[in-house]
Amino acid sequence: MPGMIAFGRRWGIASDDLVFSGSFELFVRVLWWIWTLALYTLHKGKFDCSGGRVLHSYLVVLLVLLAFIILSLCAIVYVSAQGTITNPGPRRSIPVLVYVRAMLYIPELIWAILGAIWVSDDSRGCEPAEVGAVIAAVVASWILLLSTGVGVLFVFDPLGSRLPGPPSQEQLGVRDLESSEGSQLLSTARSVAVRVWESRLRLLCCCLPQDESHRAAFSSIAQLVSGFFSDTDLVPSDIAVGLALLHQEQDKKEQCRDPDEVLPHSPSSPIAEDLEAELEKAAHCMQFAIAAYDCYTSNLTCKTQSAEYDIVGGDNMGCHFSSILHSTGLQYRDFIYVSFHNQIYEIPFFVALDHKREAVLVAIRGTLSLRDLLTDLSADCENLPVEGVSGTCYAHKGMSQAAGYIYKKLLNDGILNQAFTIAPEYKLVITGHSLGGGTASLLAILLRSSFPTLQCYAFSPPGGLMSKALAEYSKDFVVSVVLGKDLVPRLSYPNMEDLKRRILKMVSNCNKPKYRILLQGCWYELFGGDPDDFPTEMDRREEELSQPLLGEETLLIRGSSSYQSLASEDSPVHCAHLPLYLPGRILHITEDGPSRRSCFSQVRYRAEWSSETAFRSVLISPRMIADHMPDAVLRSLHSMTQDRPFNLCPSSLSNSHLNVI
Repeated sequence: MPGMIAFGRRWGIASDDLVFSGSFELFVRVLWWIWTLALYTLHKGKFDCSGGRVLHSYLVVLLVLLAFIILSLCAIVYVSAQGTITNPGPRRSIPVLVYVRAMLYIPELIWAILGAIWVSDDSRGCEPAEVGAVIAAVVASWILLLSTGVGVLFVFDPLGSRLPGPPSQEQLGVRDLESSEGSQLLSTARSVAVRVWESRLRLLCCCLPQDESHRAAFSSIAQLVSGFFSDTDLVPSDIAVGLALLHQEQDKKEQCRDPDEVLPHSPSSPIAEDLEAELEKAAHCMQFAIAAYDCYTSNLTCKTQSAEYDIVGGDNMGCHFSSILHSTGLQYRDFIYVSFHNQIYEIPFFVALDHKREAVLVAIRGTLSLRDLLTDLSADCENLPVEGVSGTCYAHKGMSQAAGYIYKKLLNDGILNQAFTIAPEYKLVITGHSLGGGTASLLAILLRSSFPTLQCYAFSPPGGLMSKALAEYSKDFVVSVVLGKDLVPRLSYPNMEDLKRRILKMVSNCNKPKYRILLQGCWYELFGGDPDDFPTEMDRREEELSQPLLGEETLLIRGSSSYQSLASEDSPVHCAHLPLYLPGRILHITEDGPSRRSCFSQVRYRAEWSSETAFRSVLISPRMIADHMPDAVLRSLHSMTQDRPFNLCPSSLSNSHLNVI
């Protein structure tokens, strides 16, 4: 940090990122030099064929060339290891060393071409062993050259050429981009970034139809993604360092926090009984949420073509549903409607009769395709007016559209009418996991006026889902189940801005080289131990963090709204996107015992009613993705409902020490 400037453009690496890549290449080059020297020593004097002199000369020059390359790599690794992340001064000579190293690629490439020609033309009459040795050296040269080309593609920044003109004395500090010229420059850079991200999305989703709805989604997602780090000069390794430091900082705070006094609740109290009952219902519904995934995979293996998208009526299934029937306890005839239709904003779901709980159950599938991912990433706000709700009503655009699609299918196609004709005394239950959980919550809100007794169980729903008014309204009929440090329920634009702010603070405070932080961070993630005693965000005055964090060739601005956010929670950057919340009441399940445990130790869980304030920041943990997996959620629910006794913590207020900020 900042991104390295070389060959007239910015690259996706910093000057201190060359320690690992340079060390790896240095290791390979040294081995290759030793191997080439051994070949030369073993076969010296044996090149007595017509072209042997040429082959002999090839190995000699290759040894000399490799020696120069090794020296240049030693210099690059040494200089790159100097300084700290935000102090690139000791690494000023890195661009010059990179130019020297790049110049050595020219003779290496020429020599590799000549070696290939000489081996093919001048090796006649030579011993196969000597020719094979030279061929191996030529092949190794080409492999390393091609590997270097691939590495350059990885660190190439398509926005790197959009740099301001030659730096003046004023530009050596931080530019004042509040002027009209600066604003135009920033606007141009952002528009270019949006186009670049749109191109990346189109390439990633090249198998999808490029119709108007997809183009609109690409544009919306590109604006969201491109603007996130557009006001910083962070490179990917800086983000990795910030996450490693933040994880250890959060663990230190968690270890140092004294547990608050837990208010006693007897298992027979109404609150505990309510929590236990909800856990039983949640464990039951989670089987259907997982079955929604199984439905789709069963359709993929189905050999019949009786229905391309939808199957109406359980007797016409035609697909192998044995795993679904086993996990849910249903029969074929219990399925009223199964939809495999999958487009952007249109996700698969099924409707079935749950005789055990006397419910008409709607299960919505979570993310399982590129189309679903586009629906997830369409995170703009969309108005969702609901009769009887006071306050502003808006929700996540992609999931709101998906809920509207299912709402129309259920009512306009008479699916729910058919189900309640068969079982008029049953109640309506809606469930889903992840994308399905968020969509299920919004669908429940839409159907609430028609089905006042409906219930919804949303597993691991996204944090940025609905407005405060809708979240309060949904508490009467929606239960959100969150496991551990799951990332998705903490995902919202304000939370991500907060995460960026914390990463910038951590990186700006750290006074150790990047390679040391990454090595120690990897060791901590893999093997645990005590968090390292790195400087923390509390070790530096807050006002010092309100300044841009980097230097010469960057688009950072002094006093911009983005950097005011480092010192103020009320900064406009936090209001750029409307705040969104988790739906309904939040049932938080956490592991009992130490945060790190043996792979063979038995896991025990505890449950508590939590508040949305516990999910206002992202928690960095090796389990932040694993805790989101549907099988992990089901396993925790089964553990708490089948393996007695388990811990019930009815009030999040009495266990506020679990909510790491």
